Amino acid sequence: MNDHELLKIAFEASKNAYAPYSRFAVGAALECMDGTVFTGCNVENAALGSSICAERTAVCKAVSEGQTRFRRIAIYADSPNYCMPCGACRQVLAEFSTDMEVLCAKSGGRYVSYRLEQLMPHQFKL
Repeated sequence: MNDHELLKIAFEASKNAYAPYSRFAVGAALECMDGTVFTGCNVENAALGSSICAERTAVCKAVSEGQTRFRRIAIYADSPNYCMPCGACRQVLAEFSTDMEVLCAKSGGRYVSYRLEQLMPHQFKL
């Protein structure tokens, strides 16, 4: 699967977002080492701390299906800025792979690519 295909899956996932408070719909597509892709969208809640980001939704879906080896994640939001993972999502992703690729997209189809270790150089480790 190429970058554009994975980003299209993330774009489609963003359509399922529940974002009545921020109106900022985010979609994620998490590619596992075996090629399986899990999607996620942000799900907001009136108790804002109970909201969950698209990236963590995708990770939870993957882990609940027995997948813990991730190659890359694509993140999309219809925004003029690249949709970067928040700190909590970076830490959750780092739990599984600091070497994974992170594709961050914005409206218009443009995207940037990073290695997670670039975005989270000093992960918390036990």
